[in-house]
Amino acid sequence: MEFMDLIWAYLLVFLLAATPFVEAIYLTPIAVVGGLSPLPVLLLAIAGNLATVYLVIIFIEMIKQWRQKKKDESGKRAERAEKLWKKYGLIGLTLIGPFLIGSHLSAFLSLVFGGTKRNVTLWITISVAGWSILLTVLAAFGVDIFQIDNPFIEQFFE
Repeated sequence: MEFMDLIWAYLLVFLLAATPFVEAIYLTPIAVVGGLSPLPVLLLAIAGNLATVYLVIIFIEMIKQWRQKKKDESGKRAERAEKLWKKYGLIGLTLIGPFLIGSHLSAFLSLVFGGTKRNVTLWITISVAGWSILLTVLAAFGVDIFQIDNPFIEQFFE
């Protein structure tokens, strides 16, 4: 890859990770498997993802008002998040939520359900960084986390 192509690829990692519902935890292994260096990918993906999550946390009051108007549109995701909250609390929602509903919505709903800004910021940071590190290391060492062992499904990918 040429130098400018590499710069654009890493910039794209940051921008995609900053996009709600494009999670660093999924993006990092994909970028590493795609040939980008693990450490810059990891750092840029975490930074991009957390930058917009932190904006959600900072502007929560305005977002709560906006969300009240749009409440019915994402009922299933909110229901999943509320079940996680009731069963596992803040830590469970922030650790499991990025896989099920996304980190942005996990942070938002954690605040709506009663989490403090400080605790939500701490746990969503641990979650995004921790999962991203784990999945990047697995991808860097060639662990195929997306391996398909079903012969019926494999025929569609040949």
